Amino acid sequence: MTTNAQLLERYRAVLPSYVNPLYAEPISIERGEGGYVWDVEGSRYLDFFGGVLTTMVGHNNPEVVAAVQGQAAKVMHTSTLYLSEPMIELAEQIAAISGIPDARVFFTTSGSEANDTAILLATSYRKSNQVLAMRNSYHGRSFTAQAITSHSSWSSTSLSGLSVNFIQGGYRLRSPFGHMNDEDFTNACVDDLVQVIDMMTAGDVACLIAEPIQGVGGFATPPDGFFGELHKVLANHQILLVTDEVQTGWGRTGEHFWGYQAHNVVPDMLTFAKGVGNGATLAGIVARAEIMDTISVLSFSTFGGNPLSSAAGLATLRYVLDNDLQGNALAMGRRLTAALAPIAEKKPWIAELRGKGLMQAIETVHPGSTEPDARRAGAILEGCKRRGLLVGKGGLYGNAIRITPMLDVSADELNEGVSAIIETIEEIE
Repeated sequence: MTTNAQLLERYRAVLPSYVNPLYAEPISIERGEGGYVWDVEGSRYLDFFGGVLTTMVGHNNPEVVAAVQGQAAKVMHTSTLYLSEPMIELAEQIAAISGIPDARVFFTTSGSEANDTAILLATSYRKSNQVLAMRNSYHGRSFTAQAITSHSSWSSTSLSGLSVNFIQGGYRLRSPFGHMNDEDFTNACVDDLVQVIDMMTAGDVACLIAEPIQGVGGFATPPDGFFGELHKVLANHQILLVTDEVQTGWGRTGEHFWGYQAHNVVPDMLTFAKGVGNGATLAGIVARAEIMDTISVLSFSTFGGNPLSSAAGLATLRYVLDNDLQGNALAMGRRLTAALAPIAEKKPWIAELRGKGLMQAIETVHPGSTEPDARRAGAILEGCKRRGLLVGKGGLYGNAIRITPMLDVSADELNEGVSAIIETIEEIE
């Protein structure tokens, strides 16, 4: 039998040094069923991370598996040079639910590529290389996406052809405006946006790209209506708004299908990825036709929207809608918050429990301060694993635990996961 340790040795020998698995003793997930996975040594875990919010409707979901198998038996690849009914149907459905008027959809293979495309469109449409992004943001690992990422632990280069300025965002714990109430905090961030545009740009900025809830940034969550207020300033300057819905899309926040819908605004573009394929490689961008069609030269995508991924996306989206998984995310998210809030308030080294729906985080600090404590976050990660629960880790300082159950998580599964988290927290001094 192959062991986790043997696979780790092979992993280290052939993969780059900057690619690292979770845990002091990493595991290899061999198979999954619903909310559970098993490693190569037979240990079972309840999965509250889903391959970074990507397995969204359960491992080995029968509807998704059947759709993938059925499509694989017909044709797996054609490219956008040919008419593909699964791709066209999925684009129709995503355009209809995007909320963007006269929407067009372009499929890519990753969120990084989708965000890269959004910047290409915005800078071409506005004929400007100036871009605004949020502090504590993460938008991917491509060359362009790195330029709009404000997260030093994930920034691998400062080289870029873009002129990027970062404005105050929703990470209130470490914001100079963090002590303010929601309205004053929002107004202060709006004032910061105005000053950045006036002082640090030539005025003709292409776009602001922002995550409604910052994913890698530890689920930093701004007040509702935040981006609507920022948009009033953007609109005065004809600056486009791009919402990065890679982690907030498809009903995960519970309250809305898209993260932007909490903010009384409709973006000019949105990007998506991760959960929509339930593990299949599927991402893309939705934009108004006049913006999407600003590209006038020949272009296509070899793998974007391929028949296999589109079949998985259609089955996943139907499962989410037919089973009201947004409603389940809302109900189970409230249950998750109610269960974790008491212990979060009790422990002086937990600075915040934050997020929405099935997208919640715990940030750990040294007691009596906001000084990050990555050691305690690591202890939660490892302690949950010992109890058969997989969670994620993130945040600028590696001190935020990310908790993201499947959208169809049951009450019993949620109770099991919460018990593991609480027991782990209680044992940490």
